[in-house]
Amino acid sequence: MELIRDLKYSRQLHVAGEVARLVERAFSDGRLGEAIAGRWPLIPVPLHRRRLHWRQFNQAREIALPLGKFVGLPVVDGLKRIRPTVTQTRLSRRQRQQNLKGAFEAQKELGGAPGVVLVDDVFTTGSTVNECSRVLRKAGVQKVVVVTAMRG
Repeated sequence: MELIRDLKYSRQLHVAGEVARLVERAFSDGRLGEAIAGRWPLIPVPLHRRRLHWRQFNQAREIALPLGKFVGLPVVDGLKRIRPTVTQTRLSRRQRQQNLKGAFEAQKELGGAPGVVLVDDVFTTGSTVNECSRVLRKAGVQKVVVVTAMRG
């Protein structure tokens, strides 16, 4: 948890590689073998442009970049956050779902992809990855696998 906090809130980007090494362990799980064999792209959960401007980096992307090198998969910005959302740290599950509804859009080049690996920093209720997965599947992606650095 401390590494994520350092990365996200103290802007210590140098820890992203360490976090990515922790996430890399998930790829030893046989369920991700299909993603590696199929060279599925890693798609970081995007920030809205306002939050990105304020924070100056996207923590999910900072984790995905070294992770892609470690596991040999490309990193693709396949999602766009099309509307701002409030921070989710103090929201209930239901509030999170409402907060994220309609917040993401898939990039057109993903349509028909056999699969993607969605990368995020923290999995709490699953609201973010569920909404991202729904949007990706609606765009034609056949399978979405999720990896996160930690569970909150």
